[in-house]
Amino acid sequence: MHMQTLHPDNWKAAKGYANGVITSGRQIFVAGQIGWNSQQIFESNDFIGQFQQTLENILAVLAQADAKPEHIARMTWYITDRQAYLDCQKELGRVYKKFMGLHFPAMSVVQVAGLIEAQALLEIEVTAVIP
Repeated sequence: MHMQTLHPDNWKAAKGYANGVITSGRQIFVAGQIGWNSQQIFESNDFIGQFQQTLENILAVLAQADAKPEHIARMTWYITDRQAYLDCQKELGRVYKKFMGLHFPAMSVVQVAGLIEAQALLEIEVTAVIP
């Protein structure tokens, strides 16, 4: 897949995300994934553990269409605790790079009052595009 990052010349550099992307191909829409395993059991009650499982879940769904992390064009994160997210930025970056490499799609992070699954600390949905 060819993906072009959109970044206005006079803007400060985006860190860990793209302001926008242009791509073409087959689109894959992955529903919001949370930090439970394939049997819908939470193995972790901390933000990093659930984040890692969430990424694993996203990549498992994408694999059904032979898609990989680099095909992700957009990610939307829903988090229940802004401070927990901010407190673990370095570790989040390490886990992100483990699964996503240096691929940074257009991304939004939104704090929400809660998620449908009360034990979930975050939910991430993605849009991917494969050639």
